[in-house]
Amino acid sequence: MSLSQIFDIAGSGMSAQSIRLNTTASNLANAETASSSTDEVYRARKPIFATIHQGVMHNQSPTLFGDDLESKGVQVKAIVESDEQLQMRYQPEHPLANEQGYVYYPNVNVVEEMADMMSASRSFQTNVDVMNSAKQMMQRILTLGQ
Repeated sequence: MSLSQIFDIAGSGMSAQSIRLNTTASNLANAETASSSTDEVYRARKPIFATIHQGVMHNQSPTLFGDDLESKGVQVKAIVESDEQLQMRYQPEHPLANEQGYVYYPNVNVVEEMADMMSASRSFQTNVDVMNSAKQMMQRILTLGQ
């Protein structure tokens, strides 16, 4: 692996963590949105990550020989909605209450989302540190001939 590949790998990690932070922020912003039916209520969203292999990054099909199956980064395959049970609260005075007096709230666990946000933020910062270290190493290599 060359130093220049480190920037691709860390950059893909930063991009993936940025999407993770955005979905977490969306979940937190909608954590207390109410709805009168299960079809209209917001559902928590989570990104699904997958490994990028070297051949895929260079638009080639990976082979069984050589280092084409080496991991070269991460990508977001999809953003899926959670299938956990929605919160149903009995609030007959609420303007969005249904005929039985229930209001539906999203299946967002605020504590879990905050932990996920801290983890994504730290992962993003780690990738920034990796890029900075690689940049410093490249600068030092350039000064070896002086």
